[in-house]
Amino acid sequence: MSEAGEWWTPLAAPGLLLVLAVLATTGNAVLDARSAGRPVTLATAVRPLLGVPRALAAQPRRLPAPDVLLWRAGAVTVPVAAVLSTLVIPVGNHVAADPSVGVVWFNAMEVLTWAGLWLVGWGPDSVFSLIGGYRFLALGLAYELPLMFALISTATGAQSLRVNDIADAQHGLWYAVWMPVAFVVYLAGVLAFSFLGPFAYPAGRDLAGGVLAEASGVDRLLLQAGRWLWLASGAAMAVPLFLGGGAGPGLPGWVWSLVKTLLVLGLLVWVMRRVPVARADRYVEFAWVVLIPLTIAQTLVPALVVLAR
Repeated sequence: MSEAGEWWTPLAAPGLLLVLAVLATTGNAVLDARSAGRPVTLATAVRPLLGVPRALAAQPRRLPAPDVLLWRAGAVTVPVAAVLSTLVIPVGNHVAADPSVGVVWFNAMEVLTWAGLWLVGWGPDSVFSLIGGYRFLALGLAYELPLMFALISTATGAQSLRVNDIADAQHGLWYAVWMPVAFVVYLAGVLAFSFLGPFAYPAGRDLAGGVLAEASGVDRLLLQAGRWLWLASGAAMAVPLFLGGGAGPGLPGWVWSLVKTLLVLGLLVWVMRRVPVARADRYVEFAWVVLIPLTIAQTLVPALVVLAR
């Protein structure tokens, strides 16, 4: 069982999330260099971080009639929601908070990103950003329903919405093994609410960046950081939900949690580079026709197992 409420855990969780997000961005930069045939050096790895001071010093873009309050609120919401989601994610035997509805909390923070990106699309009073916001809403329901059924599958198997209970219920067999559909759909959902890889449609190049089109300076930094923070948070949450948490031979629980998180994070970075961007209309059709029936059927599996017990 994890020990919730140590004084240092609310500080350590965001710090660890930031480290994971930095590792993901540097790893992506290294893969970019390799695919472009450039030499991989330390400067290549830290190149994404060099833009942070410039973004902090840059002036925000001024438009004719923006709703500045909504625009700024949306830009702040995305990274803040990602940080708040980590409060219920156990690392070994430690977690900042262990509520009885931890899965619901994580999902609620992810849904809060919907509001943030929509405000970022609406606030600038710009065509490109507004279309990007609409694109995210179009994708939102199509990925959210399968994601919710994937989360329900794990909660049903553990008969609990507490994240620690779900991790503890996987002794002997991870949920990723006998709930593979839920696991794959969850990983796809992580890319979707991070609007990265195949789900980068809201920030598409055909829209000059979409929701990022008018963002500059600190606003752009917050949104880009929010994407990678959510990717890291989703990878970390996959460990207690599907990979047995910190359980493992020989090493402390927190080490196993970090190792599993890094493996999932590496997989997500690899997938987001290999799978092309999905058009919203095609993905929505695929989600409603294929993914939702599959995830509903997947939810029935643990339900029947629990009834049989």
